[in-house]
Amino acid sequence: MAQTMSVNEVLRHIRKASLFIEGITVSGGEATTQLPFVIALFSAIKADPQLQHLTCMVDSNGWLGETGWQKLLPVCDGVMLDFKAWDSAYHMQLTGRDNATIKRSILFLAKRGKLAELRLLVIPGQVDYLHHIEPLAAFITQLGRVPVRLNAFHAHGVYGEAKAWANATPEDVEQLAKELRKRGVDNLIYPALYL
Repeated sequence: MAQTMSVNEVLRHIRKASLFIEGITVSGGEATTQLPFVIALFSAIKADPQLQHLTCMVDSNGWLGETGWQKLLPVCDGVMLDFKAWDSAYHMQLTGRDNATIKRSILFLAKRGKLAELRLLVIPGQVDYLHHIEPLAAFITQLGRVPVRLNAFHAHGVYGEAKAWANATPEDVEQLAKELRKRGVDNLIYPALYL
């Protein structure tokens, strides 16, 4: 069940934990669909003497356009962005949308030093990273030293056709990591958990 909260209500919760945390991350669904709220929340944190030491991060699918990022970035410390497929048709098959906007978001954020992490979700038999390893690695390399998190898909808690997809194993993740490292992408973060 969704809960509606005001910025002040969220700030009250953050204040209670502020001595024990280094920052906050808004996530989703897709947090940027609530862009005015996120901007108001981050602005309030940055203006509050008790909270302004906290980092303000966004976990995103990258679907926000450049105008939206321009509004958000003055109060956002960084974005962790999911990149689910290289080829637009593959991305369309996985998500129902092409990935042109996502690629533009990645480049836009990296150029401004706000791409905190690029995330690749390893889904055996479903993603095309290895089929397009050369352009993928070249794309990642041009981003600079942005950390690349390799996440292992697991079907626990998913629904629809994805429930039948195979879980990613350490071997699946290592295969992608090996191919990326061969092409100069060595700033990799491995999954903390495999199910």
